[in-house]
Amino acid sequence: MERFDLINGLYLYPTPAGAYYAVSSPETDKPRRFLIRLLQQEQTPALNIAQLQTLMEIDDEDKALQLLLYCQKLGWVQGVDTPLQAPQAALEAILPDLLGKISESGKVLLADDQGFYLACSGFAHEVAEELSALSAELATVHKRRSGLLINNMGISSHAWAIVDPFGNSQIGFWPMFVGRHRFVLAITGVPHFNQAEFVTLAWALITRYLTKAADAAN
Repeated sequence: MERFDLINGLYLYPTPAGAYYAVSSPETDKPRRFLIRLLQQEQTPALNIAQLQTLMEIDDEDKALQLLLYCQKLGWVQGVDTPLQAPQAALEAILPDLLGKISESGKVLLADDQGFYLACSGFAHEVAEELSALSAELATVHKRRSGLLINNMGISSHAWAIVDPFGNSQIGFWPMFVGRHRFVLAITGVPHFNQAEFVTLAWALITRYLTKAADAAN
């Protein structure tokens, strides 16, 4: 088996694509569990084999390196020169600014699975309420018809969109799965999930709803 060497002095950090993969589905696999564990840390961990084995829950060193290489090839993880801290401020304080950066139009809201919005950018309050309710209704439809979409048509995405005559999304509904919680991003126009703010958003939600919840349970 080919041997790989880790670069010293780097810290593990998900890319926007990796953060999106981590929260885009409730299904679990080894890469997704690794990425979620990475986003549960209070600080980006140092890149070393011991940290990898802990984050991946893999005892075999070679298998841990293979999984890291797999995630690297897919562009899901990166190494940064200085450690980064998890978002510390309250969600209410940081969400509006983060949301505004992940849409070309600046019109974004984050809703929970009950159809209530947690924060929004660019939408009037009444519109945000209606869109949040619509996101919950779409989730119900998706759950009811998931057998058709996944098994018969091979469509694994949980996102829905209202499109114009050319097939371009006018508004899209993008679920974010954080443990047993399901959130939805409602975005007008083109989403900008390739921004660092999306990683921060995923990190903030996972820290709030997974890490702190687990700490409270203990």
